[in-house]
Amino acid sequence: MNGTSLARVVATPAAQQFIRALQEKNGPLMFFQSGGCCDGSAPMCYPAGDFNISDSDVHLGDIEGSPFYMGRDQFEYWKHTQLIIDVVDGNGGMFSLDNGTGKRFLTRSRLFSDEEWEQLSAG
Repeated sequence: MNGTSLARVVATPAAQQFIRALQEKNGPLMFFQSGGCCDGSAPMCYPAGDFNISDSDVHLGDIEGSPFYMGRDQFEYWKHTQLIIDVVDGNGGMFSLDNGTGKRFLTRSRLFSDEEWEQLSAG
C-alpha cells in the first residue's frame, strides 16, 4: 500500500498499477466512492473534472496522484476506517473508467486503531 498508515485512502500495488494504466490511456483521473444506487458502493473512476464535486463532498486523499472523494454523509459513517482500494476481475461501474476492462475497483476497509484515531482527530 502507498502513503502512511494514517492515510484515509490507500491503494494496493495491483490497484496502483491499474490506475497508472488508466492514466496512460485517459490522462488525469479522479475517484468518488459511490454510496449506492446504480453502481452499488464501488469506487468510481472518472477523467479528472468529469464528476462534479460539491461542498458536501470530502477529499480523503490521493491515490497515484488522483484525488479521491466521498460524500460528507457517507464519510461520517466511515470516518473511523481506512479505505483500501483494490482491483479484482469483473465489470466496473457503468460510468466508471474501469468498465469494459475486465477488471474493477473494489473498496476494502479497516478500522483505525485507537492510537491512529487520536492522531487523526488531533490533526
